[in-house]
Amino acid sequence: MAALTPPAPVVYGEGSRPPRGDYARDGLVLADYTCPQNYAAYTAQDHDTYRQLFDRQSALVPGLACDEFIAALPLLGVKDRIPRFEEINARLTPATGWEVVAVPGLIPEVPFFTLLANRKFPVTDWIRTPEEMDYIVEPDVFHDLFGHVPLLFNPVFAAHMQAYGAGGLKAHGLGACEQLSRLYWYTIEFGLVRQADGLRAYGAGILSSSGELQHSVRSPEPQRLALDVTRCMRTRYKIDSYQQTYFVIDSFQQLFDLTAPDFTPLYAQVQTLGELAADARNAGDTLVSLA
Repeated sequence: MAALTPPAPVVYGEGSRPPRGDYARDGLVLADYTCPQNYAAYTAQDHDTYRQLFDRQSALVPGLACDEFIAALPLLGVKDRIPRFEEINARLTPATGWEVVAVPGLIPEVPFFTLLANRKFPVTDWIRTPEEMDYIVEPDVFHDLFGHVPLLFNPVFAAHMQAYGAGGLKAHGLGACEQLSRLYWYTIEFGLVRQADGLRAYGAGILSSSGELQHSVRSPEPQRLALDVTRCMRTRYKIDSYQQTYFVIDSFQQLFDLTAPDFTPLYAQVQTLGELAADARNAGDTLVSLA
């Protein structure tokens, strides 16, 4: 596969800062945007940053993260350094057929969807600076590994992610990627699930954030709505603040079933109905209480 001419980094959602990443990588970034994990480039500070983030976040998830995430978290392996991706794949691939692959940062829609459709999860391989311990706009290796990868060990969630990738390729052909990206944002990145013992987080953006984890599950400020795919696709989002709206599912099987139908007619319906602000209150919403 040929190396590519590095493009400008892509930007998703509403935010004021573009993402970063070394897209040149000395010609090692391939046409699908994958590249070798540059493990030798990590410094002792990089590994210590990962360790601190892992220790802090793993201490916060009990009672706030969903059961499936907590059960799978140990499968990431080492906690005191950035893992080698091949170490994770040695466990992940036999479990669900997925593998993690390195990318330099956010990548365009078609390569992203194609990787997911082939059960390859793109992981940004650089890590934030110590000054960004509490907040970072763009995904780094900690967000991608800690937030996303544990649930790829769950067969139902793993199947949903592959189906999302296949659906994304179709959406691109229909000019509907913005609508589908909102579904990704409000489920895979910032979704909540209703368990017998209360609301819990399963979205990677929540699970990898020390502040939003508590906010999403416990704060009375945001509105929480039962997942309605049309409503979700109409709702804009911001990348540089806590969410003002969260969508709630009852199980990963429900998420898989809700997103299984052909979205082609739904995209047209969403375009007709128009967009909603991130904090919009809408007639017909089904509110989910904290109790």
